Amino acid sequence: MRITCAPLYLRAMTELTNALTFISGATLKNRFVLSPLTNLQSHPDGVLSDDEFRWLTMRAEGGFGLTMTCAASVQESGVGFPGQLGFHDDKHLPGLTRLAAGIKDYGSHAVAQLQHSGLRSLNGAKAPSADEKLKAEAMTLDEVRVSRDCFIAAAQRAERAGFDGVELHGAHGYLICSFLSPELNRREDEYGASPENRARFLFEIIDGVRAATKPGFSLGVRLSPERWGIQLMESRDVAQRLMRDAKIDYIDMSLWDVTKEPNEEAFKGRTLASYFTELERGDVRLGAAGKIMSAQDARDVLAAGFDFPIIGRVAILHHDLPKRVAADPNFTPVATPVSEAYLREEGLGPAFVTYMRNWKGFVEDVA
Repeated sequence: MRITCAPLYLRAMTELTNALTFISGATLKNRFVLSPLTNLQSHPDGVLSDDEFRWLTMRAEGGFGLTMTCAASVQESGVGFPGQLGFHDDKHLPGLTRLAAGIKDYGSHAVAQLQHSGLRSLNGAKAPSADEKLKAEAMTLDEVRVSRDCFIAAAQRAERAGFDGVELHGAHGYLICSFLSPELNRREDEYGASPENRARFLFEIIDGVRAATKPGFSLGVRLSPERWGIQLMESRDVAQRLMRDAKIDYIDMSLWDVTKEPNEEAFKGRTLASYFTELERGDVRLGAAGKIMSAQDARDVLAAGFDFPIIGRVAILHHDLPKRVAADPNFTPVATPVSEAYLREEGLGPAFVTYMRNWKGFVEDVA
């Protein structure tokens, strides 16, 4: 993957190992950010398991500057996966406290990604507006405000557990994303109709988290600029407002492929990523996820104008990717498919290994 010109690439060669400072004051020791990867490893009630603890702390030990949890539930009614890590109840605190400490023991910035599955919830799909196809019920105004407050309470719980910050999952059709979508949000109250009103849910959560947590607690937002009815220019406007307001530390752009062009015909001819790297960023940092398959790809992301790459698949294959790249800038990841035994050595528990079989060509077939 090559998405930049030579001068920028040469400048970016050393930047993966450079520190990165956030508005809140936190400093990442390098630019390696672990993607918030679904892994299905927690207990059925959302309590942390030893498998999930091992998976995440091995990445911190392996040198990631920021280690992020999977999408973790903020409300019991918003749980979207079996074995999803929970932040919605104080019964989760002992495990979360252990996890935060385990990540920070290795000098990694510990972040919880907070999520409500909304129309994809296991416990009854809820959305801004009713959706017969997706079998989702429309949320009442009271339910909207309760869910907003659950995000804020989960952030407080993360802080109490010792996490350094949280990321709000505003992508992939989940609750925050569905409020942003003109296709999924057809409300006519203060949380719908105009782009500003559809973004109100997200911005009220941001204001609430900032008010409820101490200075120095980092805050990020994940956005996806396509699919689920999201329109590129509206997503771009939300990102620009987040940057200008400067109430968050970073935006995590989930792009599926950092080299792809937009789906919308009117905006083809350049990369989807470029619509966001050209924004007036101020001090808000910008990261990207999407088929970053090697150290070279990660450097290309920096050269394209992002502040950090968000690494998923290769982080599964190599828990110590940052250390390997620091020692050898030309490090090449192991080829897939890999064996179940290999993945277990890399810190994946049985549930995660089984889940990875859904990724075509990732795990060797068992004879």
